[in-house]
Formats: sequence, C-alpha cells, structure tokens
Amino acid sequence: MEEKVIITVAITGGIHGKWANPSLPITAEEQAQTALECYEAGAAIVHIHVRGDDGQNTPDLKYYNKTIKLIGEKSPIIRQIGNGIGARLEEHKYTTRSGAKRVSTEIVQPMLEERLNLLNIDPPPEMHTINAGSFEFRTPYGGALFNNPIDFNRKYVKRCKKKGFGLEIEVYDLSHIANILEFVDTGLLESPLHFSIVLGIKGGTPATVSNLLNMVDQIPEGSTWQVVTVGKFNLRTTVIAMCMGGNIRTGLEDTIYYGKGELAEGNVQLVKRMVRLAKEIGREPASVDETKEILSIKR
Repeated sequence: MEEKVIITVAITGGIHGKWANPSLPITAEEQAQTALECYEAGAAIVHIHVRGDDGQNTPDLKYYNKTIKLIGEKSPIIRQIGNGIGARLEEHKYTTRSGAKRVSTEIVQPMLEERLNLLNIDPPPEMHTINAGSFEFRTPYGGALFNNPIDFNRKYVKRCKKKGFGLEIEVYDLSHIANILEFVDTGLLESPLHFSIVLGIKGGTPATVSNLLNMVDQIPEGSTWQVVTVGKFNLRTTVIAMCMGGNIRTGLEDTIYYGKGELAEGNVQLVKRMVRLAKEIGREPASVDETKEILSIKR
C-alpha cells in the first residue's frame, strides 16, 4: 500500500465560524452529513471539533457524544478527536479616551482537565490527537498560549493506550518532535507512530519546503506522516507532501478558500480536489480499512 495516500478532512476547526465561510458545518447534523459526503468523495478520516448552541467551541461532552454518534450512524469514516478542543472568542466593548466605541477580541482556551475529559466521549471514536508541545498560537482574532505540557501529554497518551484509541501526534516545530522522541526512549510510545506536521500557524513553523523536509527528516524511522498547512500556502505544501509520499489533510479548518479570493463551496469540494490531484501523480486514496491497517487502528 505504499502508493496509498490517507486523506483526512478537518471539517470545522478550532476558532472561525460561519462568518468566515457560510459552508462551515456547526451542528451535529451538519457535521454528520458533511462527514458522509467527504467519505463518499475519498476521505478516510474526519478530524472533529464540536460547537455549542452559540456556534462556539465547547468542551461539553453532550455535543461530542451526539456528533460522534451521528457521524458513525451515517458512514464508517474514522472519527478523530482534536485534543485541543478549540478556543472561544470573547468580545470586549470599550470606549477610548476620545469617546470612540471599540470592540476587542480575546481567545479563551479550554482547561487541561476539560481536554482530558474527551477520553470519556460515548460512543468512543477511533482516534485522538495530541499536541506535542506548547507555543503561542497567534490568529487574526488574537493570540494565546496553546498549553501542552509534557506531563499532560504523558497522561493523555497513557489513557489513549489503555482505551485502545489510535493516536495522531501533531507537531508544530522541531522541539515537539524531540518531546515525542523522549516518549519513545522511555517506552511510552513505540512504532509505528503517525505524525501530523503542522505548518503556517503564526507562533509555529512557517510553511516552507525546507521546513517540511527538515521536520520529516527528524521523525522516527518507520513513522507515517501527513502535512497540515494553514493559510495561503495550503494547496502547494499539501501537493508537495503527496509527491514526497506523505499523507495529507484538507478541509475548512485549514483553509476557507478554494482559490485566491474564492471561498470554498464546502469541505467536499476540497476533498475532491485532493483525490483528483493524488490520482494525477499516481496515488490512490486509502480506504477506511486500508487506513486502519496502515495506522494500526484496532477499533
């Protein structure tokens, strides 16, 4: 299956809402229908964040439980939980000294205990992610520390292994790969490992070819990997990753655009483009069963 490419679709994301792209699926029903359509288009994994009634990210398991259940009822796509949950945007209104009315936004991150609670989603998903290190996550709406202490990740990995979840390791710079190598050295993690190399987030590694090559070179031998590129270099870096033999992620979490200044019609349009491009370079999308075999997912 060397020529198979695993396509993950991140359908919603951790911050922006329908104001960024009206096609963003928010409710459990919208996410389940989107996951089905992306599965039929060729995606094998759906990366999940959920939203509350106000449309913002929430750690409340009742929303996760409903979303995971509905997705599983509609298709066999592999359900992957984003461990970061996603931030909430809070607006603060104020008046300047000159009397002008202003509004500022603040990013509010979930608590670590709320993130650990994701391991109690019922019905359980097939996969979880961990974020392998802390850094300042900067966005157009503001910045905040994305806190991923090594002790927290150690606890999360242990519980994932105990419950039999597949695991994807998200790395935003070289120090995060070094953190994972510590887990390998102590026996907490063993091959095969699956990495998600995240590029283009301010505060993390810029989306350049040299950075991608360098990070791929540092991951343990025998590992599988995908690239996640956020922003304007999403398409070119994703295609380069496929040409290198890597796996890829697409979806409205990573880019709300299909082309320059052209909003994507939805997640399915982005998946179909990746399937077409993969086939044009001689790679076939991996099925769900093939993906489970490649990534050693037992669920």
